[in-house]
Amino acid sequence: MEYLEFELPIKELEEQLEKASKIGEESDVDVTATCKQIETKLKETKRDIYKNLTAWQRVQMSRHPDRPYTLDYINAICGDSFLELHGDRSFGDDKAMIGGLGKIGDQSFMVIGTQKGVNTKMRQYRNFGMASPEGYRKALRLMKSAEKFGLPVVTLIDTPGAFPGLEAEERGQGEAIARNIFEMTKLMVPIIVVIIGEGASGGALGIGVGDRVLMLENTWYSVISPESCSSILWRSWEHKEKAAEALKLTAKDMKKMGLVDMIVKEPVGGAHRDREKTFSTVQKEILKSFEELKNLSPTKLVKERMNKYDQMGVFKG
Repeated sequence: MEYLEFELPIKELEEQLEKASKIGEESDVDVTATCKQIETKLKETKRDIYKNLTAWQRVQMSRHPDRPYTLDYINAICGDSFLELHGDRSFGDDKAMIGGLGKIGDQSFMVIGTQKGVNTKMRQYRNFGMASPEGYRKALRLMKSAEKFGLPVVTLIDTPGAFPGLEAEERGQGEAIARNIFEMTKLMVPIIVVIIGEGASGGALGIGVGDRVLMLENTWYSVISPESCSSILWRSWEHKEKAAEALKLTAKDMKKMGLVDMIVKEPVGGAHRDREKTFSTVQKEILKSFEELKNLSPTKLVKERMNKYDQMGVFKG
């Protein structure tokens, strides 16, 4: 288990507890009282640290290398029922964008999401979760297929942004994202969006329009990353913590501004500390959201979705 800088006090206490337990196992010394004392201190430390995380610390949590990625959620929630579909039928198959049919409980869904990769080789293969135009066009093709067959759509967002390379711009990156946003607003089936990690810029918005937008507790959602914001405003990444606070990018901020519908609680220490519990919670919330939407007519579904996004933001004349 890797520890972030602000988690080092927890690491020290866990190491102390492990050493004390080992001494008790290898000798006749009674360490029960000592272990209980360390456990109590550990619980208090965890509570104090995770209860008061700053915006930048939440960003760090969302990028934790042990945090589950899109395919982890798909494999855990859909199991063997997931059938991946490939290609945009125009240019190619973007490996940063995963999509296919799968069952959650007894209900079939079209599941789409950005995949980062779990090691260096896979990150390069997945382009670090940064989708190209063909990725967004593949996502749109799958959404249109879901609409044709009356299947609800689930999207899982975890991306540092859309791929900014020259070749992506030449193939119409901006148009592909804009087209997805436009088409998703009027898709005739329920759309449930879950932000499971980073939700950066148009890379997230390209699959981020939904009837229900759920956001895990230790994730972020913003037009720009704190580092990029800092480099633009202060010509340096040194002010990324200040930028994170100013951007109001945490789940709590997003819920307060009405940009997401629900904050999904994570296990103490983050989603990576108890993956199974996280998967179970996300599955439950997806099915709960679908139950709220499944009986709406397509016309009412689109109308409510459009009204929801029309009411976002504040204008002062």
